[in-house]
Amino acid sequence: MSKSLKRVAAALEAAGVQTTIVAAEEDTRTAAQAAAVAGCEIDQIVKSIIFRGETSGHVRLFLTAGGNQVSPEKASALAGEPLGRADADLVRAETGFAIGGVSPVGHIAPVVAFLDPRIMAFDVVWAAAGTPRHIFSIAPEVLVRITGARVADFTV
Repeated sequence: MSKSLKRVAAALEAAGVQTTIVAAEEDTRTAAQAAAVAGCEIDQIVKSIIFRGETSGHVRLFLTAGGNQVSPEKASALAGEPLGRADADLVRAETGFAIGGVSPVGHIAPVVAFLDPRIMAFDVVWAAAGTPRHIFSIAPEVLVRITGARVADFTV
């Protein structure tokens, strides 16, 4: 088991979340791929979109429904600073994850997070579990609680 996957499993367990991490034969890097593996609607996939705060230099996490896209203007307004592209090195340094497997939980350092209200429309959603081939299911309310994400509109 990879270190990233172990961190996600440990974070979920520490938060008291009862779930099964699903190992896929194929990649789950895209929302469409993950939805096919989970057997759910595309909007039930929680995408972890990472931006770099241009003032702070730190990452900002936007947990977005699979079919939605982040509005850079709305996201910057929520973050309270201009946002730019976070490169792979910064994402790895601040979250501990490689791009394509960034989980909403199990980061190596606290991350400021925001959650797309569309996610709240479902009883169960699916998110990356730290690798491009692992996902887990969770209730949206629990995801908000354990990530500390602020539910806010930041999509196009």
